[in-house]
Amino acid sequence: MKNRKLNIRSITIKVGSNVLTKDDGSLDICRIEHLTRQIGWLHKQGIRVVLVSSGAIAAGRKIVKDAAAKEPVSQRQLLSAVGQVKLVNIYSSFFEKQNITCAQVLVTKQDFSSREHYLNMKNCFSVLLDNNIIPVVNENDAVSVTALMFTDNDELAGLVASMMDTDALFILTNVDGIYSGVPGQEGAELIPEIKEGRDDPKDFILHTKSDFGRGGMLTKCRVAQKTAASGIAVFIANGMRDNIIIDLVEQTKDVPHTWFIPNGRRPAIKKWMAYADGFAKAEVVINRGARDALTGPKARSLLLVGVVAFKDDFKKGDLLRIKDEEGQLIGIGRAQYDRAVAMKHLTDEKYKPLVHYDYLFIYPNVYKL
Repeated sequence: MKNRKLNIRSITIKVGSNVLTKDDGSLDICRIEHLTRQIGWLHKQGIRVVLVSSGAIAAGRKIVKDAAAKEPVSQRQLLSAVGQVKLVNIYSSFFEKQNITCAQVLVTKQDFSSREHYLNMKNCFSVLLDNNIIPVVNENDAVSVTALMFTDNDELAGLVASMMDTDALFILTNVDGIYSGVPGQEGAELIPEIKEGRDDPKDFILHTKSDFGRGGMLTKCRVAQKTAASGIAVFIANGMRDNIIIDLVEQTKDVPHTWFIPNGRRPAIKKWMAYADGFAKAEVVINRGARDALTGPKARSLLLVGVVAFKDDFKKGDLLRIKDEEGQLIGIGRAQYDRAVAMKHLTDEKYKPLVHYDYLFIYPNVYKL
Protein backbone atom coordinates (compact mmCIF):
# COMPACT_ATOMS: atom_id res chain seq x y z
CA MET A 1 0.00 0.00 0.00
CA LYS A 2 1.37 3.37 -1.01
CA ASN A 3 2.33 5.58 1.93
CA ARG A 4 1.07 9.15 2.02
CA LYS A 5 2.11 12.08 4.17
CA LEU A 6 -0.62 13.16 6.54
CA ASN A 7 -0.86 16.56 8.15
CA ILE A 8 -3.15 15.85 11.08
CA ARG A 9 -3.74 18.50 13.71
CA SER A 10 -7.06 17.14 14.91
CA ILE A 11 -8.66 13.73 14.75
CA THR A 12 -11.85 11.91 15.70
CA ILE A 13 -11.28 8.30 16.72
CA LYS A 14 -14.16 5.85 16.91
CA VAL A 15 -13.56 2.55 18.68
CA GLY A 16 -16.11 -0.22 18.19
CA SER A 17 -17.45 -2.67 20.75
CA ASN A 18 -15.69 -5.63 19.15
CA VAL A 19 -12.34 -3.90 19.62
CA LEU A 20 -12.98 -3.24 23.30
CA THR A 21 -14.38 -6.63 24.28
CA LYS A 22 -13.05 -10.16 24.57
CA ASP A 23 -14.74 -13.22 23.08
CA ASP A 24 -16.68 -13.77 26.32
CA GLY A 25 -18.11 -10.25 26.16
CA SER A 26 -16.03 -8.76 28.98
CA LEU A 27 -14.08 -5.55 28.49
CA ASP A 28 -10.54 -6.02 27.23
CA ILE A 29 -8.75 -3.82 29.74
CA CYS A 30 -5.34 -4.36 28.18
CA ARG A 31 -6.63 -3.28 24.77
CA ILE A 32 -8.25 -0.17 26.24
CA GLU A 33 -5.01 0.75 28.02
CA HIS A 34 -3.04 0.31 24.78
CA LEU A 35 -5.49 2.53 22.89
CA THR A 36 -5.32 5.25 25.56
CA ARG A 37 -1.51 5.19 25.42
CA GLN A 38 -1.65 5.83 21.69
CA ILE A 39 -4.18 8.62 22.14
CA GLY A 40 -1.98 10.05 24.88
CA TRP A 41 0.92 10.10 22.41
CA LEU A 42 -1.21 12.08 19.94
CA HIS A 43 -2.27 14.46 22.68
CA LYS A 44 1.34 15.16 23.65
CA GLN A 45 2.17 15.87 19.99
CA GLY A 46 -0.34 18.70 20.11
CA ILE A 47 -2.97 16.81 18.10
CA ARG A 48 -6.53 17.43 19.25
CA VAL A 49 -8.39 14.17 19.81
CA VAL A 50 -12.08 13.41 20.18
CA LEU A 51 -12.72 9.79 21.22
CA VAL A 52 -16.06 8.21 20.33
CA SER A 53 -16.22 4.96 22.25
CA SER A 54 -18.68 2.10 22.26
CA GLY A 55 -18.62 -0.56 24.96
CA ALA A 56 -21.04 0.68 27.61
CA ILE A 57 -23.64 -2.02 27.05
CA ALA A 58 -20.94 -4.69 26.83
CA ALA A 59 -19.55 -3.43 30.14
CA GLY A 60 -23.01 -3.49 31.69
CA ARG A 61 -23.59 -7.11 30.70
CA LYS A 62 -20.73 -8.21 32.95
CA ILE A 63 -21.96 -6.17 35.90
CA VAL A 64 -25.66 -6.98 35.77
CA LYS A 65 -25.70 -10.77 35.55
CA ASP A 66 -29.43 -11.40 35.86
CA ALA A 67 -31.19 -8.35 34.49
CA ALA A 68 -34.79 -8.02 35.68
CA ALA A 69 -35.66 -6.03 32.57
CA LYS A 70 -36.34 -8.45 29.72
CA GLU A 71 -37.88 -6.01 27.25
CA PRO A 72 -35.11 -4.96 24.79
CA VAL A 73 -35.39 -1.19 25.26
CA SER A 74 -35.47 -1.40 29.06
CA GLN A 75 -32.57 -3.84 29.06
CA ARG A 76 -30.50 -1.52 26.86
CA GLN A 77 -31.24 1.38 29.21
CA LEU A 78 -30.26 -0.69 32.23
CA LEU A 79 -27.02 -2.06 30.80
CA SER A 80 -25.88 1.23 29.26
CA ALA A 81 -26.59 3.25 32.41
CA VAL A 82 -24.57 0.83 34.55
CA GLY A 83 -21.87 0.08 31.99
CA GLN A 84 -21.16 3.70 31.04
CA VAL A 85 -19.96 4.43 34.58
CA LYS A 86 -17.49 1.57 34.45
CA LEU A 87 -16.32 2.42 30.95
CA VAL A 88 -15.60 6.12 31.59
CA ASN A 89 -13.86 5.32 34.88
CA ILE A 90 -11.50 2.98 33.03
CA TYR A 91 -10.71 5.66 30.46
CA SER A 92 -10.26 8.28 33.16
CA SER A 93 -7.82 6.15 35.16
CA PHE A 94 -5.66 5.33 32.15
CA PHE A 95 -5.57 8.94 30.95
CA GLU A 96 -4.74 10.18 34.46
CA LYS A 97 -1.63 7.98 34.44
CA GLN A 98 -0.47 10.10 31.49
CA ASN A 99 -1.43 13.37 33.23
CA ILE A 100 -4.29 13.83 30.79
CA THR A 101 -7.83 14.85 31.71
CA CYS A 102 -10.80 13.40 29.88
CA ALA A 103 -14.47 14.35 30.00
CA GLN A 104 -17.58 12.31 29.41
CA VAL A 105 -20.01 13.64 26.80
CA LEU A 106 -23.23 11.67 26.40
CA VAL A 107 -25.43 12.79 23.53
CA THR A 108 -28.63 11.87 21.75
CA LYS A 109 -29.55 12.39 18.13
CA GLN A 110 -31.99 15.10 19.18
CA ASP A 111 -29.01 17.16 20.36
CA PHE A 112 -28.16 17.65 16.68
CA SER A 113 -31.73 18.10 15.47
CA SER A 114 -31.56 21.85 14.91
CA ARG A 115 -28.83 24.26 13.95
CA GLU A 116 -29.11 25.90 17.37
CA HIS A 117 -28.63 22.61 19.24
CA TYR A 118 -25.84 21.67 16.84
CA LEU A 119 -23.88 24.85 17.55
CA ASN A 120 -24.42 24.41 21.28
CA MET A 121 -22.97 20.91 21.07
CA LYS A 122 -20.03 22.21 19.03
CA ASN A 123 -19.32 24.81 21.69
CA CYS A 124 -19.23 22.07 24.35
CA PHE A 125 -16.56 20.13 22.42
CA SER A 126 -14.61 23.27 21.58
CA VAL A 127 -14.31 24.45 25.18
CA LEU A 128 -13.09 21.01 26.26
CA LEU A 129 -10.45 20.84 23.53
CA ASP A 130 -9.37 24.43 24.17
CA ASN A 131 -8.60 23.35 27.74
CA ASN A 132 -6.59 20.30 26.61
CA ILE A 133 -9.29 17.89 27.72
CA ILE A 134 -10.11 14.81 25.66
CA PRO A 135 -13.87 14.35 25.13
CA VAL A 136 -14.97 10.72 25.46
CA VAL A 137 -18.25 10.53 23.58
CA ASN A 138 -21.01 7.97 23.51
CA GLU A 139 -24.70 7.93 22.71
CA ASN A 140 -26.87 8.24 25.78
CA ASP A 141 -28.62 4.91 25.32
CA ALA A 142 -30.28 5.26 28.71
CA VAL A 143 -32.59 8.01 27.46
CA SER A 144 -32.41 7.85 23.65
CA VAL A 145 -35.73 7.36 21.90
CA THR A 146 -35.52 4.20 19.80
CA ALA A 147 -36.96 5.80 16.67
CA LEU A 148 -34.43 8.63 16.83
CA MET A 149 -31.26 6.76 17.77
CA PHE A 150 -28.07 6.94 15.78
CA THR A 151 -27.62 3.95 13.48
CA ASP A 152 -24.66 3.26 15.73
CA ASN A 153 -21.60 5.12 16.99
CA ASP A 154 -20.13 5.22 13.48
CA GLU A 155 -22.84 7.70 12.54
CA LEU A 156 -22.20 9.67 15.72
CA ALA A 157 -18.45 9.72 15.00
CA GLY A 158 -19.01 10.98 11.47
CA LEU A 159 -21.27 13.74 12.73
CA VAL A 160 -18.76 14.77 15.41
CA ALA A 161 -15.86 14.74 12.93
CA SER A 162 -17.82 16.95 10.54
CA MET A 163 -19.05 19.23 13.32
CA MET A 164 -15.54 19.79 14.70
CA ASP A 165 -13.98 19.82 11.22
CA THR A 166 -11.22 17.43 12.29
CA ASP A 167 -8.58 16.57 9.72
CA ALA A 168 -9.29 12.86 9.93
CA LEU A 169 -11.71 10.23 11.21
CA PHE A 170 -10.37 6.83 12.26
CA ILE A 171 -13.01 4.10 12.48
CA LEU A 172 -11.43 1.22 14.37
CA THR A 173 -13.12 -2.14 14.02
CA ASN A 174 -12.06 -5.83 14.16
CA VAL A 175 -11.12 -6.16 10.46
CA ASP A 176 -8.52 -4.37 8.34
CA GLY A 177 -10.97 -2.35 6.27
CA ILE A 178 -13.39 -2.74 3.35
CA TYR A 179 -13.03 -5.96 1.38
CA SER A 180 -14.20 -6.97 -2.09
CA GLY A 181 -16.05 -9.89 -0.56
CA VAL A 182 -16.10 -11.81 2.70
CA PRO A 183 -12.79 -11.29 4.58
CA GLY A 184 -10.82 -14.52 4.72
CA GLN A 185 -12.56 -16.16 1.79
CA GLU A 186 -10.84 -16.83 -1.52
CA GLY A 187 -10.80 -13.85 -3.84
CA ALA A 188 -11.67 -11.28 -1.15
CA GLU A 189 -9.15 -8.45 -1.26
CA LEU A 190 -8.71 -5.39 0.91
CA ILE A 191 -9.70 -2.19 -0.91
CA PRO A 192 -6.95 0.33 -0.10
CA GLU A 193 -8.68 3.45 -1.42
CA ILE A 194 -12.24 4.53 -2.15
CA LYS A 195 -13.10 7.70 -4.01
CA GLU A 196 -16.41 9.28 -4.90
CA GLY A 197 -17.60 8.10 -8.32
CA ARG A 198 -16.08 4.64 -8.19
CA ASP A 199 -18.00 1.36 -7.81
CA ASP A 200 -20.21 1.40 -4.75
CA PRO A 201 -18.67 -0.81 -2.03
CA LYS A 202 -22.12 -1.63 -0.69
CA ASP A 203 -22.51 -4.07 -3.59
CA PHE A 204 -20.20 -6.54 -1.88
CA ILE A 205 -20.51 -5.68 1.80
CA LEU A 206 -22.46 -8.15 3.90
CA HIS A 207 -25.41 -6.76 5.87
CA THR A 208 -24.11 -8.20 9.13
CA LYS A 209 -23.76 -6.58 12.51
CA SER A 210 -21.37 -7.03 15.40
CA ASP A 211 -22.19 -9.02 18.50
CA PHE A 212 -22.30 -5.98 20.76
CA GLY A 213 -22.91 -3.00 18.45
CA ARG A 214 -25.92 -2.02 16.34
CA GLY A 215 -24.15 -1.33 13.08
CA GLY A 216 -22.08 -3.19 10.51
CA MET A 217 -19.57 -2.58 7.75
CA LEU A 218 -22.21 -1.14 5.43
CA THR A 219 -22.97 1.55 8.00
CA LYS A 220 -19.27 2.28 8.40
CA CYS A 221 -18.89 2.62 4.65
CA ARG A 222 -21.85 5.00 4.31
CA VAL A 223 -20.62 7.16 7.18
CA ALA A 224 -17.11 7.19 5.71
CA GLN A 225 -18.44 8.30 2.32
CA LYS A 226 -20.49 11.13 3.83
CA THR A 227 -17.60 12.31 5.96
CA ALA A 228 -15.06 12.15 3.13
CA ALA A 229 -17.49 14.09 0.94
CA SER A 230 -17.27 16.94 3.45
CA GLY A 231 -13.50 17.09 3.10
CA ILE A 232 -12.34 14.86 5.97
CA ALA A 233 -9.98 11.92 5.40
CA VAL A 234 -11.48 8.68 6.73
CA PHE A 235 -9.60 5.51 7.60
CA ILE A 236 -11.21 2.19 8.48
CA ALA A 237 -8.68 -0.07 10.15
CA ASN A 238 -8.22 -2.90 12.61
CA GLY A 239 -8.22 -1.52 16.14
CA MET A 240 -6.86 -4.80 17.48
CA ARG A 241 -3.51 -4.25 15.75
CA ASP A 242 -0.85 -2.88 18.07
CA ASN A 243 -0.01 0.81 17.55
CA ILE A 244 -2.62 1.09 14.78
CA ILE A 245 -3.46 4.73 15.63
CA ILE A 246 0.16 5.91 15.65
CA ASP A 247 1.00 3.93 12.51
CA LEU A 248 -1.93 5.47 10.63
CA VAL A 249 -0.94 8.97 11.69
CA GLU A 250 2.75 8.60 10.92
CA GLN A 251 2.22 6.58 7.71
CA THR A 252 5.71 5.08 8.03
CA LYS A 253 4.56 1.46 7.97
CA ASP A 254 2.61 -0.49 5.40
CA VAL A 255 -0.41 -0.98 7.67
CA PRO A 256 -3.50 -2.46 5.98
CA HIS A 257 -6.54 -0.18 5.99
CA THR A 258 -9.09 1.45 3.70
CA TRP A 259 -8.68 5.15 3.00
CA PHE A 260 -11.69 7.19 1.88
CA ILE A 261 -10.19 10.00 -0.18
CA PRO A 262 -11.64 13.37 0.92
CA ASN A 263 -13.23 15.91 -1.38
CA GLY A 264 -12.79 19.65 -0.95
CA ARG A 265 -13.91 21.23 2.31
CA ARG A 266 -17.58 22.16 2.57
CA PRO A 267 -19.20 25.06 4.48
CA ALA A 268 -20.16 24.27 8.07
CA ILE A 269 -23.90 24.48 7.34
CA LYS A 270 -23.59 21.77 4.69
CA LYS A 271 -21.64 19.52 7.03
CA TRP A 272 -24.54 19.65 9.46
CA MET A 273 -27.04 19.03 6.70
CA ALA A 274 -25.15 15.95 5.51
CA TYR A 275 -26.26 14.16 8.68
CA ALA A 276 -29.61 15.88 9.15
CA ASP A 277 -31.81 13.85 6.78
CA GLY A 278 -33.42 12.18 9.78
CA PHE A 279 -34.76 15.56 10.88
CA ALA A 280 -36.35 16.51 7.56
CA LYS A 281 -39.95 17.72 7.89
CA ALA A 282 -41.08 16.73 4.40
CA GLU A 283 -40.04 15.26 1.06
CA VAL A 284 -39.76 16.82 -2.36
CA VAL A 285 -39.93 14.62 -5.45
CA ILE A 286 -38.08 16.01 -8.47
CA ASN A 287 -38.03 15.11 -12.15
CA ARG A 288 -35.07 13.78 -14.12
CA GLY A 289 -34.06 17.21 -15.39
CA ALA A 290 -33.82 18.59 -11.88
CA ARG A 291 -31.92 15.51 -10.72
CA ASP A 292 -29.38 15.85 -13.54
CA ALA A 293 -28.93 19.53 -12.74
CA LEU A 294 -28.46 19.01 -9.01
CA THR A 295 -26.03 16.11 -9.41
CA GLY A 296 -24.07 17.69 -12.26
CA PRO A 297 -20.64 19.34 -12.03
CA LYS A 298 -22.01 22.87 -11.62
CA ALA A 299 -23.60 24.29 -8.48
CA ARG A 300 -27.37 24.47 -8.89
CA SER A 301 -30.33 25.46 -6.75
CA LEU A 302 -33.62 23.53 -6.73
CA LEU A 303 -36.22 25.39 -8.79
CA LEU A 304 -39.95 24.78 -8.55
CA VAL A 305 -40.04 23.84 -12.24
CA GLY A 306 -38.21 20.63 -11.35
CA VAL A 307 -40.64 19.62 -8.57
CA VAL A 308 -43.06 16.77 -9.27
CA ALA A 309 -44.68 16.40 -5.85
CA PHE A 310 -44.51 17.28 -2.18
CA LYS A 311 -44.97 14.85 0.70
CA ASP A 312 -46.06 16.35 4.02
CA ASP A 313 -46.29 19.99 5.00
CA PHE A 314 -43.32 22.27 5.62
CA LYS A 315 -42.52 25.84 6.58
CA LYS A 316 -39.77 28.28 5.69
CA GLY A 317 -36.51 27.05 7.18
CA ASP A 318 -37.55 23.41 7.45
CA LEU A 319 -35.29 20.69 6.07
CA LEU A 320 -36.56 18.87 2.99
CA ARG A 321 -35.53 15.41 1.88
CA ILE A 322 -35.06 15.46 -1.91
CA LYS A 323 -35.79 12.30 -3.92
CA ASP A 324 -36.16 11.46 -7.60
CA GLU A 325 -39.20 9.79 -9.12
CA GLU A 326 -37.69 6.34 -8.47
CA GLY A 327 -37.53 7.10 -4.75
CA GLN A 328 -33.75 7.50 -4.66
CA LEU A 329 -32.43 9.96 -2.08
CA ILE A 330 -30.60 12.78 -3.86
CA GLY A 331 -29.94 15.25 -1.09
CA ILE A 332 -31.33 17.48 1.60
CA GLY A 333 -32.02 21.21 1.61
CA ARG A 334 -33.54 24.04 3.62
CA ALA A 335 -36.78 25.49 2.30
CA GLN A 336 -36.78 29.20 1.43
CA TYR A 337 -40.58 29.38 1.84
CA ASP A 338 -43.48 27.21 3.00
CA ARG A 339 -45.50 24.65 1.05
CA ALA A 340 -48.44 27.01 0.49
CA VAL A 341 -46.17 29.50 -1.28
CA ALA A 342 -44.54 26.70 -3.26
CA MET A 343 -47.90 25.39 -4.48
CA LYS A 344 -48.98 28.91 -5.47
CA HIS A 345 -45.90 29.45 -7.65
CA LEU A 346 -45.38 25.87 -8.82
CA THR A 347 -45.69 26.78 -12.51
CA ASP A 348 -43.77 30.05 -12.24
CA GLU A 349 -40.40 29.35 -13.86
CA LYS A 350 -38.96 32.67 -12.68
CA TYR A 351 -39.86 32.33 -9.00
CA LYS A 352 -36.96 32.10 -6.58
CA PRO A 353 -35.54 28.62 -5.83
CA LEU A 354 -37.27 26.42 -3.31
CA VAL A 355 -33.81 25.46 -2.02
CA HIS A 356 -30.82 27.72 -2.63
CA TYR A 357 -27.50 26.02 -3.38
CA ASP A 358 -25.91 27.49 -0.23
CA TYR A 359 -28.36 25.43 1.82
CA LEU A 360 -28.38 22.29 -0.29
CA PHE A 361 -26.37 19.10 0.33
CA ILE A 362 -26.18 16.55 -2.48
CA TYR A 363 -25.07 13.10 -1.41
CA PRO A 364 -21.99 11.59 -3.05
CA ASN A 365 -22.70 9.36 -6.06
CA VAL A 366 -21.52 6.27 -4.22
CA TYR A 367 -23.85 6.96 -1.34
CA LYS A 368 -27.13 7.13 -3.22
CA LEU A 369 -29.60 4.73 -1.65
